[in-house]
Amino acid sequence: MKNFVVKTIANAGALAVAVWLLDKITLTGGSTGKKIGTLILVALVFGLVNFLVKPIVKVLTFPLFILTLGLITLVVNALMLLLTSWVCGKLDLSFHVDGFWTAVLGGLIISIVSWALHLVLPDED
Repeated sequence: MKNFVVKTIANAGALAVAVWLLDKITLTGGSTGKKIGTLILVALVFGLVNFLVKPIVKVLTFPLFILTLGLITLVVNALMLLLTSWVCGKLDLSFHVDGFWTAVLGGLIISIVSWALHLVLPDED
């Protein structure tokens, strides 16, 4: 359970950095508290998408992983971010990613920040 909370906090922090750095990734809301709550819900959706959908996409695109020496990972991460944006729209969460190339850059930022936060935050279960 503690590991789940740590990963959710790391995802929320990584998403916050992407929202802060990129103008076309938006998180709207009234107060700071509401934005933080929305960010945590978006992090939960993002974690769920990565847990359920990403392994299936990786298996289906395995030949492309070999052919591109892993660079297709950027595209897969972008698609997961776009899917998260779509699901958040359906759940009436105020998170939106505008365009594929923004999602590629956002996925790269989220991957780097998430990796750095996982180094700092404890990983116990």
